[in-house]
Amino acid sequence: MLPLQDVRIVSLEQYGAGPFGSLHLAELGAQIIKIEDPSVGGDVGRTVPPYTQGEDSLFFESFNRNKSSISLDMATPEGRAVFEDLVRGADAVYSNLRGDVPAKLGITYADLEHLNPAIVCCSLSGFGMTGPRVKEPGYDYILQGLAGWMSVGGEPGGPPQKTGLSMVDYSGGLVAAIALVSGIHAARRDGVGMDCDLSLYDTAISMLTYLATWHLSAGHEPQRTARSAHPSLVPFQTFPASDGWLVIGCAKEKFWQRLATIIGRADLLEDPRFATFADRARHHGELEKILDDELVRGTVAGWLEKMRAASIPCAPINSIPQALADEQALAREMVVATEHPVFGTVRQVASPVRVGPERVAPHRAPHRGEHTESLCSELLGYSPEHIAGIRAAGAFGTA
Repeated sequence: MLPLQDVRIVSLEQYGAGPFGSLHLAELGAQIIKIEDPSVGGDVGRTVPPYTQGEDSLFFESFNRNKSSISLDMATPEGRAVFEDLVRGADAVYSNLRGDVPAKLGITYADLEHLNPAIVCCSLSGFGMTGPRVKEPGYDYILQGLAGWMSVGGEPGGPPQKTGLSMVDYSGGLVAAIALVSGIHAARRDGVGMDCDLSLYDTAISMLTYLATWHLSAGHEPQRTARSAHPSLVPFQTFPASDGWLVIGCAKEKFWQRLATIIGRADLLEDPRFATFADRARHHGELEKILDDELVRGTVAGWLEKMRAASIPCAPINSIPQALADEQALAREMVVATEHPVFGTVRQVASPVRVGPERVAPHRAPHRGEHTESLCSELLGYSPEHIAGIRAAGAFGTA
């Protein structure tokens, strides 16, 4: 048995944040049933360019492995009835819609508890179900600006800069996955379900962590740092070598001591300007120039070999192709492959969540409505005549 093999989640998910969260649960064996609205072509992620064909895209494949799809128009009485039958046998209803939409769609706990008293209704929205922004759409880029992330991104004096990846979306999805597992655990223990009100905004604010603590408790004003330098630990940033760049992280005094020795500058350890983290932070510019002059004399590979031998935290600044080909990524089986009728062999990254020795066999993302018939007949027990009747009534959309 996979860890979540006995968990069933009905999901009104779309685009990135919501599907990213449930992807990890699917990788642990949970049955994720995607409800896709036929009137809009299903999950909008199906048409995100580039690499699209019809209702298939490599973007969609990245977030929806090992899931099922039912094409369902919940605006029709027949479609709503199918949804409610799914709820009766599910552990959770999961959505990532605008904060005021779950109540409008009737997918909150108050709306569904009569069908299943233990149902967990988990909403991941841009701004949550309360507050003045509840009706506003929220996207990763917008949240990175609003939550202050972009004010500390980029070079000093340059324009504000977002992270290269959609980290608010992905972090929000992981928070939702934690909430789903926690809510289902509590509901099975107590026999009573609940609402889980999560937001990308809350996630982005919470990830300010120590920068927020420094400001709120000591009035500190976080600033951008040159070359992605750590705001207080020095040296901890990118450095140039003769043929590229590397990142060195001296998070402990012992690492600084080893670094100074390796580059042939043990004299720096006797320099009062560089005696402690606080001293090095005050004289950051002076130390950076010294280290640059020494490190640029060698190659990336040469320095990495010496630093790894001394257990100094370091890495090359890889391109994404280089990162995916790294021996550690391959050894950890972080690249998986599925077969797709449109795109052929689709190679993508695996979930990092590992629980026990067994891992689910990767299966391509579903076509929209691919499992409509099987879910209705095998899971809900509908007869062929009943399925034909609700299809004719528009429950699964129009042809």
